[in-house]
Amino acid sequence: KELFSSFGHVSEAVVISDRHTGRSKGFGFVTFDNDADAKKAISEMDGKEIQGRALKVNEAKPMERD
Repeated sequence: KELFSSFGHVSEAVVISDRHTGRSKGFGFVTFDNDADAKKAISEMDGKEIQGRALKVNEAKPMERD
C-alpha cells in the first residue's frame, strides 16, 4: 500500500500468499479510489525495479475459466 500511495488514495492492497506455505506467490492487487490514479500508477510503476525485481503492473482482468 505504501509503495503505491504516492499516486493517490489506495483503498486496498493485497499480496497473494500460498495457502499451504504462507509464502508470497509473487503477485498482488492494488485498488485505487479513482481510475486516473490507477492509470498513473500503471504507467509509472510497470517495469520499475523494487528490491531487485522488476514489477509487472497492469489492470486486473477476470480469470479465464477452462
